[in-house]
Amino acid sequence: MKMNIVCLDLEGVLVPEIWIAFSEASGIPELRRTTRDEPNYHKLMNFRLRILKEHGLGLREIQETIEKIDPMPGAREFLDALRAETQVVILSDTFTQFARPLMKKLGWPTLFCNELETAENGEVTGFRMRCEKSKLSTVRALQSVGFETIAAGDSFNDLEMIQASKAGFLFRSTPQIQAAHPELPAFEEYGDLLAAIRKAL
Repeated sequence: MKMNIVCLDLEGVLVPEIWIAFSEASGIPELRRTTRDEPNYHKLMNFRLRILKEHGLGLREIQETIEKIDPMPGAREFLDALRAETQVVILSDTFTQFARPLMKKLGWPTLFCNELETAENGEVTGFRMRCEKSKLSTVRALQSVGFETIAAGDSFNDLEMIQASKAGFLFRSTPQIQAAHPELPAFEEYGDLLAAIRKAL
C-alpha cells in the first residue's frame, strides 16, 4: 500500500491572501501584489519590505490585520475531511509570525513556512526562507522517505510542487496560470478538489 501525503498551499487556497487584506486595511494598493502576479518571490518580498519601510509600518500592524482574517468558507471542513483520510501538510511561503492565528482557525494543521526578521521596534528588516525552493524541496524530501505526494495550489510558486507530484491540481488560480498549464486540472470548489484528491489517493 502506498503512503500518500497531500501538500496544500495556504493563501488563496485555504485563507485569503494576507498581503491583499493588509493592502486594503492600510490603504496601500502596491501591497496587493502576490505570487499570482510576481513569479520571483525574493523580488516580491523585497518590494513589500521597501513599501512597509516607506510607510513606517511593521509586524504589529500586519498581525492586527491577520487576527481579523477568517479561513475561506468551507476551508476548515475541506481540511477536516481530507485529514480524516490521509496525511496533509501545508507548504506556504508565509511566515511563522503571520500564521499562528490562521492555523488556530484551521484546527492546527501541520505547516511548513518561513521566518521574518524583525527589529526590536517591530520593523520588518528581512526574511529567512526555510530552504531553497521550499515547496519543491519539501515535496522531493517527502518522496525520498517513501511518500507519494498529491499537491494543490493557486500561484506561480506552487507549480513546481504540483508538477513534481503524482497528482497535482490548480485551485482558484488565475486565468493566466490556467491558460499556461492546461495539463493541470483546475477547480473552483472544495468539493470538486476533495473528489479529485480522493481519486488520486
